[in-house]
Amino acid sequence: MTERKPTSLLRQPGALRSQTSMEIQTRQAQRLVYGRRADAGKPAIFGLLRFGTMLRPIWEGAATDDPWADWCLVQIERDLLEAREALEALMAQIQKRLNSLPAMDVAVAQSVEPVKVDLTFTSPYAFMGAYLLADYDVLVRAVLTGRHVGLFDRDTAERTLREGGRIVRRAFNTAQGYKYLGVCREDVRQGTQKAARAAEMLGSLPQAVVDGTLRAAHAPDIRPVSNKPSSLLEDDDAAMDELLDEEPLPLESKTA
Repeated sequence: MTERKPTSLLRQPGALRSQTSMEIQTRQAQRLVYGRRADAGKPAIFGLLRFGTMLRPIWEGAATDDPWADWCLVQIERDLLEAREALEALMAQIQKRLNSLPAMDVAVAQSVEPVKVDLTFTSPYAFMGAYLLADYDVLVRAVLTGRHVGLFDRDTAERTLREGGRIVRRAFNTAQGYKYLGVCREDVRQGTQKAARAAEMLGSLPQAVVDGTLRAAHAPDIRPVSNKPSSLLEDDDAAMDELLDEEPLPLESKTA
């Protein structure tokens, strides 16, 4: 007689889900969570949440063998890493000053009521953007502490905060310029109309990207392309429609 396995062993586990949030302690960092719309002659500022939204079609494209999406991820990864290094260098300068006071132990200020921001990103690069913003939040706290105890004057503090904010914004801006066109490497190899249109709209590619030998470290696994149109090309997501309808910039322009 064949032994029957318990039903619990026959069922497959469900999909994994996680909850992630970040704590924001300064108004300066909070402004870079949400960004700013273009208004009254002021340019738009892409915040963390917009950065994560712009990454969605890029991530989807890279997973379906779009070399332009892969190239975009390579540049985003590079710029995020460079931005974190730049913030770390700024923070090292500030920390050195805070530690330079004889017989003084200066604790970096903390918010009495920090704000919790839930993160529901689909790409590891969006989370890397959150790490960058968290670094900026720490920098702001340290600079404002230094100003409070008389280590930095107003101009020095404001100049340092502006520089840190520019580093973060510049990294978030790298997600601009991509448009999901449903193209793949096979289109490039065969010289299809899709590939020609993508090259015209998004610029040329390094050969290593076309060959697939150059991909970002956290790039998604390439999966078979489904015949079903991607949800990124459907009309059920108004926010994404707005992003996809924007005039794309050639990706190669971001390397300048």
